[in-house]
Amino acid sequence: MDTIDTEYKGEPGSPDYKLHSELTIGRYFKNQVAIDPDHEFVVYPDRALRWTYKDFDERTDNLARGLLAIGMKPGDHLGVWARNIPDWLTFMYATAKAGIVMVTVNPVYKSHELDYVLKQSDMKALCVIDAYRDVDYLQIIRDLVPESLAQERGHLKSENYPMLENLIYMGPEKHRGFYSVPELILLGEYLPDDALPEAEAHFDNNDVVMMQYTSGTTGFPKGVMLTHRNILNNGFYIGEGQKLGPDDRVVLPVPFFHCFGCVLGVMANLTHRSTMVIVEDFNAGLVLQAIHKERATAVYGVPTMFIAELNHPDFDTFDLTSLRTGIMAGSPCPPETMREVMDKMHATEITICYGLTECSPVFTQTTVDDDIEHKCETVGRKHEPVLVKIVDPDTGKVCGTGEPGELCCKGYNVMKGYYKMPEETAKVIDEEGYLHSGDLGTVDEDGYYRVTGRVKDMIIRGGENVYPLEIENFLLTMPGVLDAQVVGIPDERLGEIVGAFIRTRPGYEDMTEEDVRAFAIPRIARYKVPKRVFFIDEFPMTPSMKVQKFKLREMAEEYVKAGK
Repeated sequence: MDTIDTEYKGEPGSPDYKLHSELTIGRYFKNQVAIDPDHEFVVYPDRALRWTYKDFDERTDNLARGLLAIGMKPGDHLGVWARNIPDWLTFMYATAKAGIVMVTVNPVYKSHELDYVLKQSDMKALCVIDAYRDVDYLQIIRDLVPESLAQERGHLKSENYPMLENLIYMGPEKHRGFYSVPELILLGEYLPDDALPEAEAHFDNNDVVMMQYTSGTTGFPKGVMLTHRNILNNGFYIGEGQKLGPDDRVVLPVPFFHCFGCVLGVMANLTHRSTMVIVEDFNAGLVLQAIHKERATAVYGVPTMFIAELNHPDFDTFDLTSLRTGIMAGSPCPPETMREVMDKMHATEITICYGLTECSPVFTQTTVDDDIEHKCETVGRKHEPVLVKIVDPDTGKVCGTGEPGELCCKGYNVMKGYYKMPEETAKVIDEEGYLHSGDLGTVDEDGYYRVTGRVKDMIIRGGENVYPLEIENFLLTMPGVLDAQVVGIPDERLGEIVGAFIRTRPGYEDMTEEDVRAFAIPRIARYKVPKRVFFIDEFPMTPSMKVQKFKLREMAEEYVKAGK
């Protein structure tokens, strides 16, 4: 049985540091099943679907064997292109059990992006649903892989994708050239019992279990290679920060294709034998309903999700008193929003996590025991098994307490690298093994870290460094401001000026640029006061609900050029 070992060895950040587990995800899951097989593991309230640990173990065993039956082998790459449906999770565990690398595909990708990932990832199988929002997955597949209409399933030979051999439909329906999930499970039931143990002999916890593609805002997306050891242990330390346990029921409305869903969510629940309550596609009302109906003790989300929940017109009709903890992460967390979540949603022990996909993804976190000031104003302290340093992004010199620089981490959680991109890998992981985050921050004398913004987002106005996050948090103190995002706008005289995009609360629709500047001028240094203020109904967002600042910058430049 795999247990927590408190006898640590080695220095934090070193390869021989004793972690929570050195098992593969599949073997670890078997141990958790053995402890309490009838405990609920996965709940989909809107589907009336409930899987116990035993149910899920049996389904994923058969699916893993089914993948082996159609020719998949340890080390092969299998893509999953879907929203948070139940079988997203079954494929995640089935691939982990069989040693297959799961490639998570952004559900809003269209043909151009899918074409890139199919080729760059060397994908051998692709699992899809029929459609999501305005994206017709099946039609895109037919357009990109026309051979799928004429060739028998399991015998695909594509001119454009020579590595691609199998297409799988994540449902019971039959489609020409596709296996269905029930067919794979049936195939798995007839495969010998020793098929999975035999596959397990060909991989261990240091092998890649998942590849996630970065957003690609600065060029083509890069495939981040994460190992069993990376994400299983990261999930454990994330769960420890929340003090999760078997009695916790965690509402997850965040996408699985992103680390927030599949590591902070799925892995943290696995390592603490908690129950996952899944909301398939974010809707503030459905999240509140899930908390109410399932008596959830934790809820996850990015700040914009929590803002939407707090401002839902029926907010007061839901009983949220069961809430205790959860995670707010994914983008900087406004202190005012954090305070409202703790007060109005009763999540007094909610935590903040910080990191990036390349480090599995979390390396600092507040804990349930931190006071409100640290929860609102910092991203917590480092996880025990990692090393963190702050360096001057220009000189590489290590910064002192309170001195801003780039946040870097080293340890078990650092990715294996970018798939087939050694030069790009070398740009972010230095010779000492430190991963450079691209984020600016500081650390205080008590070890609490603050993120002040992205290195590339920092605004340089007439020689003064302006940190957007600081101004965003200030603007949230203005009556009537619901949310704010700050970007730099090119300016011939000053280099850049400060621009703010604001969403107003109901009843403040007549707020003007002059109102915002009048509020700011007496309260913050003049060079930080937004020169231009734009009012917007919704921010452009990524599928993981992060604000796309590069689009806001483009919008601001267009508005200024147009004289708006």
